[in-house]
Amino acid sequence: MFKKYKNIVKKQVPTRPEQLWVSDITYIKTQYGHNYLALVTDAYSKKIMGYKLDNHMRTSLCKDALAMAIKNRKYKDKKLIHHTDRGFQYCNPKYTEFAENNNITISMTEQYDPYENAVAERINRTLKEEYELKQTIKNTDIARDMTHQAVYIYNNLRTHFSLNLRKPEEVHLNPNIKYKSYRKKSVNLPELKI
Repeated sequence: MFKKYKNIVKKQVPTRPEQLWVSDITYIKTQYGHNYLALVTDAYSKKIMGYKLDNHMRTSLCKDALAMAIKNRKYKDKKLIHHTDRGFQYCNPKYTEFAENNNITISMTEQYDPYENAVAERINRTLKEEYELKQTIKNTDIARDMTHQAVYIYNNLRTHFSLNLRKPEEVHLNPNIKYKSYRKKSVNLPELKI
């Protein structure tokens, strides 16, 4: 049975890598129709932990991205929350049971408000606008190659203002690095506790 989960990370900020992962799906245009890109991003370091691009939006697309993220974990002994919207892929028991069987706590948006999953939405936009994934790409194979290259550059070479001009991979591997939050200073949000 499909299940909706509560938003347990609302108005909280992560304090370490692999404390909170966020996910979303975006579309990539090809000459043969739309492809879909599922991403799993670490909310603290902004590192893309897992991704999958294919010509469908089935649950397996998101599950494969999550499986890659799990394989790429560095802090496997730490508790982890995975936050998504309430898309049917994320509510599917094949997805939720897979996450829970890997000791991941599930959180979901409660409204249809993109701000409840803002980090994931921002990553989608950045990849499409900065790495030419917004254009119409010839076919799925080329889209996969471009996505792989974009994720590599994003994680390892691109600096972020929100990370004090550090790279996601660097922040992910050095959790004691303090950086400023992307949120407005007037908003004093509590730290995520897990």
